[in-house]
Amino acid sequence: MIAWPDLPTHHDWLGRELSRLLAFGAELPVQGGGAAWLDDDGHPDATQPVQTWITARTAHVYSLATMLGVPGASAIADAALAGLTGPLHDDDNGGWYADAGPGADDGAKACYDHAFVVLAASTATLADRPGARALLDEALETLLTRFWDDEAGMCVDGWDRAFTTIDPYRGVNGNMHTVEAMLAAYDVTDDAAWLERAVRICTNVVRHASANEWRIPEHYDADWVPQPELNADKPGDKFKPYGATIGHGLEWARLLLHVEAAGGDVTGGGAAGATALFDRAVEDGWAADGAPGFVYTTDWSGTPVVRDRMHWVVAEATAAAAALYRRTGERRFADSYQQWWDYAEEFVIDRERGSWRHQLDGDNVPTATVWPGKADLYHAVQSVLIPRLPLAPAIGRAVAEGLVA
Repeated sequence: MIAWPDLPTHHDWLGRELSRLLAFGAELPVQGGGAAWLDDDGHPDATQPVQTWITARTAHVYSLATMLGVPGASAIADAALAGLTGPLHDDDNGGWYADAGPGADDGAKACYDHAFVVLAASTATLADRPGARALLDEALETLLTRFWDDEAGMCVDGWDRAFTTIDPYRGVNGNMHTVEAMLAAYDVTDDAAWLERAVRICTNVVRHASANEWRIPEHYDADWVPQPELNADKPGDKFKPYGATIGHGLEWARLLLHVEAAGGDVTGGGAAGATALFDRAVEDGWAADGAPGFVYTTDWSGTPVVRDRMHWVVAEATAAAAALYRRTGERRFADSYQQWWDYAEEFVIDRERGSWRHQLDGDNVPTATVWPGKADLYHAVQSVLIPRLPLAPAIGRAVAEGLVA
């Protein structure tokens, strides 16, 4: 039997799911620029401020949709970009706030948010959106001068509003999305330095993971010493959960393959490192408590800590399995891919109210303790595109060049 990632009919199914997801996000733009956090029915959640990471992801997703010929997508992309050049941008100190409007925080600046601005601006530039290239140039300059630590070969995690004080916390979540952003920027600018920086980040992460049975240490102090017990008292933290984060092992596995395909040489990376990360995440996370689905986190022995199932994890699992199947040709990756799409169809994809259920409990019943509503479309949309694309160039350039199968 032909493996699912090779089936044109499966690619058609992925395309239909993409269209369904994009239709769900039609109400994302907000007056004045930016993108809303969506509730379970796709309506803006008024209790949430306009957030940079959601706005940037929206600009990225609908710029991809613009290049795919989806009517109405360009207007949504442009509205999101207007948020990045308007209320979310710090005109006094440079960079981007975490959020804006009612309920906004104190204006701290995060690597995580700035990585997504780079990704959004890269994709929007390829989609020929007005002002996108100027936004990309500024975002890359900010990333390089404020967040990139050349000595460490990693990015710092955060600053205060005025870029005067660096947060002593260091983490790999922001660095993970920075690798994705750097690959996107490399494809747009042809500046190999961005690929080289992505290689350095990946090399550091692989070094720490391989020394820790391929469970990735997520949290560090200012000297990049791992802090394995951070947030043990609040293990379900939205961005800094305690322990090993299963979805990140899968996401890093895929990123290693993209970096390799782009021409980067990560020590301990490539197919071998990607497979090791993938196998560890699957062994620890898939049905680890007896029920189908990936647990959110485990402790450092692989025992589940937070049993909830997050939609983004199964999205990254299918994408990683597709990437490893494409890279190695091993049937086991295609078999896992099929199994996880079956799971997503049964439990995660919401055929009644739209999009994907963002959080399920350990029994696969919808819950909202970490992720209320259906905040954005980024992970789900990429999961239905990546299996139809080559490993390089990055997703934006691949779509721009018409490489979608």
